[in-house]
Amino acid sequence: MKRKSILFLALFSVLAVNAQWKPQGDKIKTKWTAQLDPNKTLPEYPRPIMERSQWKNLNGLWNYTIQDLGKTTPTKYDGQILVPFAVESSLSGVMKQVGAQKELWYETNFSLESNWKEKNIILHFGAVDWKTEVFINDVKVGSHTGGYTPFSFDITPFIQKGKNQKLVVKVWDPSNDGPQPRGKQVKNPEGIWYTPVTGIWQTVWIEPVNAKNITELKTTPNIDQNSISIKANVNGAEKGDLIEITVFDGDKEIAKEKAVLNESNDIVLNNPKLWSPESPFLYQTKIRLISKNKVVDEVKSYFAMRKISSKRDKNGIMRMQLNNKDYFQYGPLDQGWWPDGLYTAPTDEALKYDIIKTKELGFNMIRKHVKVEPERWYTHCDQLGILVWQDMPSGDDQPVWQNTKYFEGTELHRSAKSEEIYKKEWREIMDHLYSYPSIVVWVPFNEAWGQFKTVEITEWTKNHDPSRLTNSSSGGNHFQTGDILDLHNYPGPEMYLYDARRVTVLGEYGGIGLPLEGHLWRENNNWGYVKFKNEAEVTAEYIKYAQILKNYVKTGFSAAVYTQTTDVEGEVNGFMTYDRKVDKMDFKAVNKMNTEVINALN
Repeated sequence: MKRKSILFLALFSVLAVNAQWKPQGDKIKTKWTAQLDPNKTLPEYPRPIMERSQWKNLNGLWNYTIQDLGKTTPTKYDGQILVPFAVESSLSGVMKQVGAQKELWYETNFSLESNWKEKNIILHFGAVDWKTEVFINDVKVGSHTGGYTPFSFDITPFIQKGKNQKLVVKVWDPSNDGPQPRGKQVKNPEGIWYTPVTGIWQTVWIEPVNAKNITELKTTPNIDQNSISIKANVNGAEKGDLIEITVFDGDKEIAKEKAVLNESNDIVLNNPKLWSPESPFLYQTKIRLISKNKVVDEVKSYFAMRKISSKRDKNGIMRMQLNNKDYFQYGPLDQGWWPDGLYTAPTDEALKYDIIKTKELGFNMIRKHVKVEPERWYTHCDQLGILVWQDMPSGDDQPVWQNTKYFEGTELHRSAKSEEIYKKEWREIMDHLYSYPSIVVWVPFNEAWGQFKTVEITEWTKNHDPSRLTNSSSGGNHFQTGDILDLHNYPGPEMYLYDARRVTVLGEYGGIGLPLEGHLWRENNNWGYVKFKNEAEVTAEYIKYAQILKNYVKTGFSAAVYTQTTDVEGEVNGFMTYDRKVDKMDFKAVNKMNTEVINALN
């Protein structure tokens, strides 16, 4: 009888949690909304490129309130919010705007596992937009600015005896009232601009570590020397401590090296297996921190042997190369937005879905457009085999945009503070994503949005990470700097500029619209560069443009980006509807055509 009572109470508590939360609003939703369990919200390990065995997910229902800017810690809350979904999203259970004159407060309680008593406790945030202050048991333990990179705090000194620890988070986000990187978020969404995203939008979690622990891995492949360089950053290290790296091909150990701290482990591999979209082979690694002959920390990771570069072909055209071979890169513009979760996919399966569909379309690349994804997205790209162009999320204002000739105007003059914010966040994004092999191109600016000191920023980007190509300014304003000249043209492909010294690419084209009733974010005022009435018409138009592109491949284009993966809010020019329930083109016909375009180079 006692056991039945316990089971009943457990079931009742689960039902009570579900009853407190439900998606808000009457907008379209993905199929994954129905699968979302508020008791197990995005339960997967959030940092697969540096994985420890012990951790605890803090996602779930927290208390929240929205109050005027500058007020003291709230004494009562408005209700509950499902973390990590932004407060403006349906899946948050709130769906309210915040704005620059308000602050968003969160509160939750968590407990530590009984076997963590001798450990340091690290509190991790995947991403919070934009300015964050964190309190543990009423003590402010840290703050962070930036909406796209993870941050963490060692909260060990502030843990209190007893079961529950109180966590309070305060967030301020001025959206497009501020100069900070924000991508496509605006207060009044229309056309190509979307709903604001405020607050926590990636997983919150804790993990126990020893006082000495590995904080970061930096992995650099060199296929010309058959070597992989792995450098570990360590907290609390002292003289004599070592890093030991073991490399596995599947389950088979193929290499083991030790090095003192602050030295990279440069491991030579015999006949290394190269990574490509056609063969995305990943080596697995085990990294150990050894102090006084004892293992004090251990993480699992992976790497790929691949090289991205450019070289002049026999016709004198600068070509992108993958693993020292000419390689045409072709993929969709991927905004990474969701009708139910906005910046946050409802589930990990959903996060992976768009990449799988991109591969199904025959593409080998994705341009991640003015947004940064959770780390699991990049691991999915590494595992599935897709190249990634990573945009810097745009911010501040837009100067004159000139795209059909080299820029002759006046660049945007940012304030010193705005410049500082841009450089800090772009450096953090590049450092954070450095070890993901799928990323092959950095894009500092798009279509003049927030574009300033282009030559300086491009050269600084290139110097910060010389292992990748830098696409200085996608779509203009064009300067003769970086590795790539990137043209945008809608709807069809056109080569109106060409650079004999750099790679020339078509960074955006297409935008063929098809609004489908029952799958629209808004019923009226939907937008596409050109619009058609059915799948057959849209597919035919896509193939027509791709045939034109195929001819341009031979005469100078080395990559192309089609707009876009899915519909987004008022935009109806996706391969799929915004809710991902309908494929709007004949995917087999598109795959066949895309394969022809990619192979046209050879």
